[in-house]
Amino acid sequence: MRRPKLRLRVAIAFAVMGAALGLLLIVGIWFAAHDVSQRLMDQTLKAELEDYMARRARNPLSLPPATASLRGYYAGPDAPLDNLPPELRTLPPGQHEITLDGLPWRAAVAEKEGRRYLVLFDEARQRHRERRFLAYLLVAGGLMTLLASLGGWWLAGRVIAPVSDLAQAVARAAPERPPQLAGIAAGTGSGDEIDELARAFDRYVARLDAFVERERNFAADASHELRTPLAVISGAAEVLADDPGLDPSQRERIARIQRAAEEMTQLTAALLTLSREEPASDAESCDGARLAVECVERYRPLAASRNTRLSIESPPSLPLPAPPALFAMVLTNLVQNAVAHTRDGEIRLQLDHTGLSVRDSGSGMDDHALQRVFERHYRGADSQGSGIGLFLVKRICDRLGWQVALESDPARGTTANLRFTRS
Repeated sequence: MRRPKLRLRVAIAFAVMGAALGLLLIVGIWFAAHDVSQRLMDQTLKAELEDYMARRARNPLSLPPATASLRGYYAGPDAPLDNLPPELRTLPPGQHEITLDGLPWRAAVAEKEGRRYLVLFDEARQRHRERRFLAYLLVAGGLMTLLASLGGWWLAGRVIAPVSDLAQAVARAAPERPPQLAGIAAGTGSGDEIDELARAFDRYVARLDAFVERERNFAADASHELRTPLAVISGAAEVLADDPGLDPSQRERIARIQRAAEEMTQLTAALLTLSREEPASDAESCDGARLAVECVERYRPLAASRNTRLSIESPPSLPLPAPPALFAMVLTNLVQNAVAHTRDGEIRLQLDHTGLSVRDSGSGMDDHALQRVFERHYRGADSQGSGIGLFLVKRICDRLGWQVALESDPARGTTANLRFTRS
């Protein structure tokens, strides 16, 4: 799963922090407001109860309070207890929460000289006000979260802007002209962490540029210095092959020299192509059928010496959008690998516009070897090579966007399937 961008993660972190702080603040304010309202109700009830008791002492005919929020009751020698609602008759002196006529009330009860005084405060309105206040707090918390998110988004943009500038400078830079990052990012030159990061990148890019230059020089020198002696070896082998006085064993040795020189030439061309950073040009193409036939004819004597029949099924011509050196290297390694592991058997090449198949009846591979066969320097138990061939095949296929896979059974041999399609 792809991680969200840094700016979004910072904004989310700010939003979560704002929501958490807002929630804590809402809970604290609401409980404080609720406690204050309870205290105010208790103080109101106490004041009203004391006032009614004082008025009743001065004037026995004084009526208990009766307003939209307050309701008073009295019971004494001149007012039987049965006149009180049943819920109020057994309440002891003090503060109480009761339900009367389906409504919540807060009651204050006092007794003096055999007389019972009660004052009730309607909590329904107070609870409604508390719920409305809580709604205001929630809206304020939502606004706080939104402002925290926007602030986090803006602040994250300011913080990571220099890093984004560095990334864009590196992405726009050409391979032959590495960027000078110091001074590109906003805020560089101030000695902060971004400035230090830019300078560290500059030092690393300078080292990398020197390394690439050495590799480029090596590739150019190798291309020049290797092709000349290979051309000399090939020319000398051709001259020797034309000598009519050679016996069959000598001609076979010269043919092996010619094959080795051709393979070295192809290997040099393929490796130089792979060493370039640019992908293979779409304008480069080759006749895959001709290269396949040449590869088969080159290895047919070696296969015959191992009592193995080498055959090919291919159209007369097959244009492929690939450099000739790379496709020849793929063919060479697949055919050479099949010949090396097949004795007293058969190798069949099938080539068409969809792909290439090389099937042999050799020794095959187990599952462990099949999983590691494309690794560099991996060699099977009966391999005599250096473990480079199939690694190069996989690397070339990845470069060209092709798919390559091996199927193998120790009892039936190995099949290499190459598809000229992108994965």
